[in-house]
Amino acid sequence: QLHVVESGGGLVQPGGSLRLSCEISGSTRGYYAVGWFRQVPGQERTGISAISSPTDMTEYADSVKGRFTVSRDSAKNVVYLQMNNLKPDDTAVYYCATAPSISLIKMRPWRPGDYAIDNWGKGTLVTVSS
Repeated sequence: QLHVVESGGGLVQPGGSLRLSCEISGSTRGYYAVGWFRQVPGQERTGISAISSPTDMTEYADSVKGRFTVSRDSAKNVVYLQMNNLKPDDTAVYYCATAPSISLIKMRPWRPGDYAIDNWGKGTLVTVSS
């Protein structure tokens, strides 16, 4: 079982940048994937990015493509989400979680039949406002 802890959220002005971190602990050998998700109160949690380990395949939701970059530091067991050109619509609580395969992390809200992620972190709040 892998465990995750998110950090790096905060208040940023529109157009600004933030880098979120997802520290992973547990048995990190072998193949797995890390996904970034976000949730606005009253809305469903949705996948926005993912990266596979050790192959470094990546995926992005259309809403963040070209602005967000996911990367991995294998030595530190940390996955980053670099967020540039932030918009007020990016305001949300951001979560990371793991899955056995990147194909199981959907760039959309969860639907019945999807892989059920069970190792959510507590999340980190990102607020984009002037």
